[in-house]
Amino acid sequence: MARILTLTLNPALDLTLRLANLEPGAVNRSETMLTHAAGKGVNVAQVLADLGHQVTVGGFLGEDNPQAFEALIARRGFADAFIRVPGETRSNIKIAEQDGRVTDINAPGPMVSEQAQQALFDQLAWIAPGHDAVVVAGSLPRGVSPEWLQALLEHLKSLGLKVALDTSGEALRAGLKAGPWLIKPNTEELAEALDCPTDSVAQQAQAAQRLQLQGVQHVVVSHGADGVNWFSPSAALQATPPKVTVASTVGAGDSLLAGMLHGLLSFEAPEQTLRRATAIAAMAVTQIGFGISDDAQLARLESGVHVRTLTEQ
Repeated sequence: MARILTLTLNPALDLTLRLANLEPGAVNRSETMLTHAAGKGVNVAQVLADLGHQVTVGGFLGEDNPQAFEALIARRGFADAFIRVPGETRSNIKIAEQDGRVTDINAPGPMVSEQAQQALFDQLAWIAPGHDAVVVAGSLPRGVSPEWLQALLEHLKSLGLKVALDTSGEALRAGLKAGPWLIKPNTEELAEALDCPTDSVAQQAQAAQRLQLQGVQHVVVSHGADGVNWFSPSAALQATPPKVTVASTVGAGDSLLAGMLHGLLSFEAPEQTLRRATAIAAMAVTQIGFGISDDAQLARLESGVHVRTLTEQ
């Protein structure tokens, strides 16, 4: 299996509350409350570990409350490459309703100094070599600019790593300039980053061709319950997931990304790569938490994924 580095620049403690229905302005009582060490790259790392890969996790972690992350790292057997910074890692509140709707309240994260940013650069110079790929995922904490993110991606590419990027807004716009190996936006994120419509398959294909000229080999466009479109140099595929009962949509995109990396780095057939990745994402929405919890369930979901080429009528 592969060695993969995930970087979560703005991790979070996810506090997930489950309740029947959220009534704004009223007193709401939750049925359950769960706390997870999370953040997009951390979520990706857990799925990759379940798929058998060796994982190093890094980024910026608040030194005042690292316990949940350090416990997860120890339990999962990850290599710890986080730079500790003053303050607390942020907490994000996820309100999951019975019908599957999730309301997110995300905090901004700690202030990350230029010294800490340089420390991460320096650490990567000797940690990153030997890994097969790196995932840079999530939002930017305070103090970290989109331009710095672009420089980070260029640095990682210069170290010989395949770079997968999953972010949005100005961070995605800047990150695309570095020509990452793979990106995984949704339709809205892709349109915003490129300043062009991407609603139709034809528009997405044109956007993917434009990005491939900039060095982005794989453009994976997620559509939630409607599935995913994948544009690569050799093929354009679409996958539609089976219908499932939704517990929470948190982590579905991260699970999709982990599945795509698994298939690509294992040199599987494109159809199989997309089929399994879509099934892993479908499994993610049936649970609260991250990872592959039931291999038999995953196999059933995989058999229900429909994959076709985008040239089909």
